[in-house]
Amino acid sequence: MTFAHTVYLGARARLLRLLREDDGMSTAEYAIGTIAAAAFGAVLYGVVTGDSIVNALTSIIDKALNTSV
Repeated sequence: MTFAHTVYLGARARLLRLLREDDGMSTAEYAIGTIAAAAFGAVLYGVVTGDSIVNALTSIIDKALNTSV
């Protein structure tokens, strides 16, 4: 049996075990997922409302409005 085949069988066995044993996320997993989503939203909000993004979007809009056709 090759190493790759052994790794494949081990991964397959772990996946099957996870699918059989876990019916869904636990409360702790939901809490961590919610905190991660909130943190990502806060970072994204900070980036989008930052001066560099606002200035870049403003210059793009100005350029588009001032283009002669």
